[in-house]
Amino acid sequence: MTAPSYVSGTSETPLLGETIGACFDRAAAQWGSYDAVVVRPQQIRWTYAELKQRVDALAAGLLALGLEPGDRIGIWSPNNAEWVLTQFATAKAGLILVNINPAYRLHELEFAVRHSGCRAIITAASFKTTDYLGMLRTLRSENRLPHLELVIALGAPQRDCLTFDEISRADSGRLAELSSVLQFDDPINIQFTSGTTGLPKGATLTHHNILNNGFFCGELMNLQPGDRLCIPVPLYHCFGMVLSNLACLAHGATMVYPSLSFEPLAVLETVQAERCTALHGVPTMFIAEMEHPEFARFDLSSLRTGIMAGAPCPIEVMRRVIRQMHLGEITIAYGMTETSPVSFQTSVTDPLERRVTTVGRIHPHLEVKIVDAAGRVVPRGTPGELLTRGYSVMRGYWDDAEQTAHVIDAAGWMHTGDLATIDEEGYCNIVGRLKDMVIRGGENIYPREIEEFLFRHPKIEAVQVFGVPDRRFGEELCAWVKVRAGETLTEADVRAFCEGQIARYKIPRYLRFVSDYPMTVTGKVQKFAMRQTMMKELGVTEQPTA
Repeated sequence: MTAPSYVSGTSETPLLGETIGACFDRAAAQWGSYDAVVVRPQQIRWTYAELKQRVDALAAGLLALGLEPGDRIGIWSPNNAEWVLTQFATAKAGLILVNINPAYRLHELEFAVRHSGCRAIITAASFKTTDYLGMLRTLRSENRLPHLELVIALGAPQRDCLTFDEISRADSGRLAELSSVLQFDDPINIQFTSGTTGLPKGATLTHHNILNNGFFCGELMNLQPGDRLCIPVPLYHCFGMVLSNLACLAHGATMVYPSLSFEPLAVLETVQAERCTALHGVPTMFIAEMEHPEFARFDLSSLRTGIMAGAPCPIEVMRRVIRQMHLGEITIAYGMTETSPVSFQTSVTDPLERRVTTVGRIHPHLEVKIVDAAGRVVPRGTPGELLTRGYSVMRGYWDDAEQTAHVIDAAGWMHTGDLATIDEEGYCNIVGRLKDMVIRGGENIYPREIEEFLFRHPKIEAVQVFGVPDRRFGEELCAWVKVRAGETLTEADVRAFCEGQIARYKIPRYLRFVSDYPMTVTGKVQKFAMRQTMMKELGVTEQPTA
């Protein structure tokens, strides 16, 4: 009989049974003279010993303001040294850090701050064209943030708020007391999901959740003391905060930030200048780096390992990254915010074919099963919904028991909404999202499969496939194609490439050539926005379902 699609991550390496603060103090004692943080746009370079001094002073200062363990404090800023200090200082003080997306506007900001009940917020004054302090002043003047007592601004002094530099305190006696009081199961972080199908939901994560996930991500990418990790992904997202920062902390590696927000040229310059040995990013970031006109002039030979995650990783992109960027040990990771985030990851020792065509095997100390619509475990190799259970599953959505019960069942399984298969050796392949699966005339079509096929065309740089409503078939396939610079491609060329290679019903009916995709600030493509655009263009509406 075919084995069931169930795997568990047995490991001889135990979970870390400590708070982030305890891990931080241990790292500072063990690797005090090692570089901890390099922020190139701010010209900052701190050792672990220097980082500890600054983190402890900030943590003491936050407590001196009257904040207490369990209080929520927001962070609203692009990547910078202050973000890193705040992440570790709030953990040491027992404050729950609320990550606020730098792209938020008034309505989203109000919801995040009100829903989490933030007593304080640390914020950039502005970034690019966004006036952060102006938005906060508007909301406070209209009494729309009743719980918010303190606004702490980065940079120059402001007339109506504290400044980041003035709140640090040298006295850290309270921190010593708290170190024996705080527990690793305490909630320490609220990360809001994207909210593409409604209001964002605040995934509530503990020290145990994110510290262990960061630790094991670092283990699987073979991160070592003295490694230098280039981090272009945003810190407000679990990729930057957990897979990058906490992985570095737990392994004595250096956190290197090339820019305040993603800039492909800054990444290439930083890797060369800092001799980075590791690089993180979502697929669109790696594509932008390799497609940059100046890519060939940079020496990236110091690179060895890293993580590509956050969105499906096209096979051809992985092959190019390994070949052109010297990332022979790069890994792919799969997960979601609600699971801290990673559940599957490839290993540096996996065969190359496995590392470019799957998301690896189950993470240590976790369980995963693949189930059908009735909740029954399916045989190996059969697509179904991926469910995760173990230390990584969030405490729940903040102040939302109904939504929590909707995704975490009575047995503790987190329902991801992702379609996946697990093969006989335990390797996982993500087929797509349940909501992205296209049903055309009764045939189930997985957009990921079509995307992988079209990626093989030498003139296609990127492609996104999704469904649009159709009166006859229920849904039809649409592909948005991005052509490589200097190349030309027609609809006829694409259709000819598909003919005889994939089933006729899998050939997209609608093809559009685009220069960019609608994206989140983390580099995730927003297929729902593309679908809405196409529906408007085609003059179609959602078809009623039975």
